[in-house]
Amino acid sequence: MPKLTIDGIEVTVEPGTSIIQAAEQVGIEIPRFCYHDKLSVPANCRMCLVEVEKSPKPMASCALPCGDGMVVHTQSPKAKQARKNIMEMLLINHPLDCPICDQGGECDLQDQAVAYGYDRSRYEEEKRAVTNKNLGPLVKTVMTRCIQCTRCVRFGEEIAGVTELGVIGRGEHLEIGTYVEQMVTSELSGNLIDVCPVGALTSKPYAFTARPWELRKTPGIDVLDAVGSNIRIDARGGEIMRVLPRLHEDVNEEWISDKTRFAVDGLKNNRLDKCYVRRNGKLEAATWDEAFAAIKAETKKRTFGAIVGDLADCESIIALKDLMKELGAANLECRSDMAQIDPKHPAGYLFNTTIAGIEKADAILLVGTNPRTEAALVNARIRKTWLAKHIKIGVIGQKIDLNYPYQYLGAGPDTLAELSEGKGAFAAVLKNARNPMIILGAGALRRADGGAIQALARKVAETFNMVKDGWNGYNMLHTQAARVGALMLGFVEGDEASWSKVDALYLLGADEMAVENIKPDCFVVYQGHHGDKAAHRADVILPGAAYTEKSATYVNMEGRVQNGLQAVFPPGDAKEDWQIVAGLAAALGHKLPYKTLPQVRARLAKENAAFAHVDEIQPAKWTPFGKAGKCESKPFGTTVENFYMTDPVSRASKTMQACTDAFVKAQEEKAVAHA
Repeated sequence: MPKLTIDGIEVTVEPGTSIIQAAEQVGIEIPRFCYHDKLSVPANCRMCLVEVEKSPKPMASCALPCGDGMVVHTQSPKAKQARKNIMEMLLINHPLDCPICDQGGECDLQDQAVAYGYDRSRYEEEKRAVTNKNLGPLVKTVMTRCIQCTRCVRFGEEIAGVTELGVIGRGEHLEIGTYVEQMVTSELSGNLIDVCPVGALTSKPYAFTARPWELRKTPGIDVLDAVGSNIRIDARGGEIMRVLPRLHEDVNEEWISDKTRFAVDGLKNNRLDKCYVRRNGKLEAATWDEAFAAIKAETKKRTFGAIVGDLADCESIIALKDLMKELGAANLECRSDMAQIDPKHPAGYLFNTTIAGIEKADAILLVGTNPRTEAALVNARIRKTWLAKHIKIGVIGQKIDLNYPYQYLGAGPDTLAELSEGKGAFAAVLKNARNPMIILGAGALRRADGGAIQALARKVAETFNMVKDGWNGYNMLHTQAARVGALMLGFVEGDEASWSKVDALYLLGADEMAVENIKPDCFVVYQGHHGDKAAHRADVILPGAAYTEKSATYVNMEGRVQNGLQAVFPPGDAKEDWQIVAGLAAALGHKLPYKTLPQVRARLAKENAAFAHVDEIQPAKWTPFGKAGKCESKPFGTTVENFYMTDPVSRASKTMQACTDAFVKAQEEKAVAHA
């Protein structure tokens, strides 16, 4: 292993490590613009020049591998002068619009110009100007600020899998563009804003709204899909201004999806901020006491059941379960889409390989899922693995664009059944793979034969030795943030026959369920934060808090328990959800045995030990799951029709509506025109 000296500090590194990476290991910062540790190395900005003894000129530290015996100086007069020269060149054409630039205050170019540049400019010629590009409703461009670091181009090609952006022209006329005028059609396009080291690419919805030093920054967990992305919530006063990614290598690395980033304006629209009680067929505003009294009157004469929605936190789920037990309710459900998931066997509903574990796979079978729209960051991780090892990927379901090549095997359960017998074109690939894996979409189980399909998927895993010591290649890809946590807490009781006897329903944010199937005379209590589908059917509405407005626990598709903190207070009379349930229980004469958040979390750990291990994954024991039976021949359907609108928050977002108009409807019109 090479041993070198950087600024007098000896360091031993792995072969192939660059000087800039070695310097980071010993806490020495080398400035850079084009270098990004998740992207390939172009070495075109030259800001990272250092002096290497016995080298005739300064060297680009991002592209120079460490050699044994090297002596590197990052603060020598020669290195400092080289950086000053590079910075002076970069600022030749850069406009002086820092006061109006949204990147101001968090701009790499600003920071490094102060630290490494001259205090004045010698350039007296006219600056060049570059035409702005229309990349869509999310990313704003001021291309005159661009320093051609090509981070955006490399992100599009390597991470997102789209090639709309590229470098056009030469010399003075070189610029970043889209060749033919078009928008960036990636679900991860917002990350272009983060990778851009200057103000050339900024957030269009956030433009001119706030400065970074005005914002209060709070760590949180995204709930708009089941990945559990770590996010930073930036708020000013009582308003969420923006959402940015937080680094978590095992979950989302340093990326987030566009829905996670931009749907937060939906938190301001269509909100429930007071209680409502239906009187004479109309919902009228009420106090908390009046709402609780209306529910109490019905509990004396009705049999209650409860359904948990897709965005619910684990504290409110366990509180509701405890309340329903006190009321003698025998009908609890968290599968509002009626997916045939066996709740007794965690290995059957978890992403057992883990998201980071995808990178160890050498063959992947996708069944009834479109990870690009259902879990964009899982799809990015699959693409990363394909890019690194060119693994074989097979798809059973709809023909879709996944941004990486795959072998299309068939449309439905017949192909899966054939594969479970060790037959078919992809069987040899799985058989010869060392770490094969299967990803079963939860949408494939939203049918009468869902249990049989799950059993077939398990048989495929066992046939091709996907489950062994140190490797579990069976995975289910969920789209609901609350689903795995509710299953772990056992919020599934009763069967179809018993549900027909329920004449009162408690809906905890259950906005995605088919409310038209509820009996006309059923008494419905809705607890949630948006006046979405289920709220219109309710007889009593209890206003809850959104995910940015409470300190709460969520479990992602891997079974990873994560905690998010409260960034702002709920609007109006709205309260945190577990407190609402506890207050209702007290009003009904069933006091729950906890008063504080730590006490509720202790109750969670008592119900399932996994909740005592935050940010750790407890491997599930492999047990038989699914139901043996005959599968229908109809093909697997699509779980997510519109990536930009999947929940009450994104449906209330004007930005997501703009994306729907720009991307989804435009594609539909294009398809009709081609037809």
